[in-house]
Amino acid sequence: MLTGTVLINELVDELNELKLSTMAATLDDLYHKPGFLEMDRLTLIAELIGPQFQEKVSTTLKNRLTAAHLKGSPEELSDCVDSDKREYLPAGITEVLSSFDFIERGYNLCILGESDAGKSYLAKAIGIKACNRYNVGYFHSEELLESMVALKEQDYDKYARKMKKYLKWELIILDDFLLHTITDEREIKILFELLEKRNEQRKSTIVCSQRDPDNWKAMILNDEVSANSIMKRATKHYT
Repeated sequence: MLTGTVLINELVDELNELKLSTMAATLDDLYHKPGFLEMDRLTLIAELIGPQFQEKVSTTLKNRLTAAHLKGSPEELSDCVDSDKREYLPAGITEVLSSFDFIERGYNLCILGESDAGKSYLAKAIGIKACNRYNVGYFHSEELLESMVALKEQDYDKYARKMKKYLKWELIILDDFLLHTITDEREIKILFELLEKRNEQRKSTIVCSQRDPDNWKAMILNDEVSANSIMKRATKHYT
């Protein structure tokens, strides 16, 4: 039966083989510290698992931020409270949103206001914090629709896979929503598909717009039916 240093070295090798390198390094470090043999079992387990778990959490968050196109963004929800640069109404709304109850319920959210009112800041701050628990996507609406139209025409299978991924994410943020009039029927169909299917699956969507929802229909030309449908789905559950 292996004991002492030989056993520790074998355990370290096995942990590395299992790709638990942080746990392996932690075990090796603990073994060479005074008092290792006197540690109680639960403390030892906690000391071993803790760093490995935190590394996993950190890696998951980094991957989610990258996928969401939010990696490197500095926005913080704490800066949306009592800010001297912006005001969000109704009062206390940022604290309500930070609970992410709207995501759990599959509600959509409209962030409205004039240019430079702080809409994008708030949306990104919500998205960054949400990445701790959910898969998130942040997009400029026009860029998303243009790229999806091009992809659909070039490679439909790849388009279908990407759309499927977008429909799975718990939260999608569409910034600069209907900033300019949409005249391309292909873009209208993709926007409708995205909002329609996300609503069916009770997935939350945030739209940031300089325009009041009452004016959205006028921004989708030559397709009143789709315009009405897009408006209803974008504002579904909006309160």
